[in-house]
Amino acid sequence: MILETNKVIKLIYQAYDNETGVLLDSNIEGKPLELIMGKNQLVADLEKEIKGMEKGEEKTVIVSNAYGKVKSEAIKEYPIEQFENIDLKLGMTLASFDSDGNQVYVKVAGFDENSVKIDFNHPLSGKTIKFYVKVLDVRDATDDEIYSGEVYYEGDSCGCGSGCGCK
Repeated sequence: MILETNKVIKLIYQAYDNETGVLLDSNIEGKPLELIMGKNQLVADLEKEIKGMEKGEEKTVIVSNAYGKVKSEAIKEYPIEQFENIDLKLGMTLASFDSDGNQVYVKVAGFDENSVKIDFNHPLSGKTIKFYVKVLDVRDATDDEIYSGEVYYEGDSCGCGSGCGCK
């Protein structure tokens, strides 16, 4: 069975900064990643490149701007007073909240005696990422999985068709 839209895939991967060779993320020693193809659960260009692979296949994929381009408008300036209890350091990571109230991590891009520049770009934006991927399994997604966008395991779904995941 080949990877295509509405297939549940199980894979292992490693992600490297293509410029430096530094390992950024891996699940080789951990639990395989399971997701539904076509549900925007993978970096878009990576998903395009692995479409058509089959169980047992391995592939190395290089994706430019995998996490988006660096956007200058994502660097905001704030009064230094908002940071008075923080020992600021250039490049340090701070926890913040987005407009929907979700916690996000931002980077101190610069500061002086009057203001602090905060970078809201994804930490990997602008980077080219090299992914090593191995497909461990492929199966058809159930109707509930397609509806909800979530992978269910045996006993997770009541079969009501709503994607509720009830038992």
